[in-house]
Amino acid sequence: MIKENLADVERRICAACERSGRSRSEVELIAVSKTKPVEMIREAYDWGIRTFGENRPQEIRDKYPQLPGDIRWHMIGHLQRNKIKYIIDRVCMIHSVDSLRLAQAVDEEARRHDVVMPVLVEVNVAGEASKDGVAPEEAEMLIRQISTLANIRVQGLMTIAPFTEKPEENRVYFQRLRKLSVDIKAKNIDNVNMCDLSMGMTGDYEVAVEEGATMIRVGTGIFGERDYNH
Repeated sequence: MIKENLADVERRICAACERSGRSRSEVELIAVSKTKPVEMIREAYDWGIRTFGENRPQEIRDKYPQLPGDIRWHMIGHLQRNKIKYIIDRVCMIHSVDSLRLAQAVDEEARRHDVVMPVLVEVNVAGEASKDGVAPEEAEMLIRQISTLANIRVQGLMTIAPFTEKPEENRVYFQRLRKLSVDIKAKNIDNVNMCDLSMGMTGDYEVAVEEGATMIRVGTGIFGERDYNH
């Protein structure tokens, strides 16, 4: 199943790139393996996937030693400050920084481990009360504050668009995130490299690719429905 699903996702990414005049190499597929057992991750690995995303720090901590060392782990879910220690030396990027307090805690833990952590600032573009993320109009100020921290690098922005049966409805949110990214990049803030846009999930990643996503987070489309009793 995973092999067929990966082939289908790959075909769709390529088609979306073609429609929007982009190179396939501009888009990184992050296989979201939250709640999935190590065996399924290993199967995706065997079919060539090297980049995986998790929502819970404990899952990264537990799965990390059981899997090949060349996997690039991304922390994509809400991160509590007391859980940073589980992932700081295991992940290559944190997608969900949405406050100065969290950024300072990541910076402190990164300094302790002598690493510089690439992060994305999470933006709640749609203004949904149930979602984390900074408001779009507050993103630049937060990025300016984070840019003064020595052991963090802001690499771009992330958003979680509303759940919808019609992917086209989310195009406007992806367009807004991209415009925000371009606007902030134009400010040339020191220590900030606005090169990544993490947006688009199983239901809407094709639209996200068309609107400039450099990272898409696909779980169900690769691994099937999640088992929340895990």
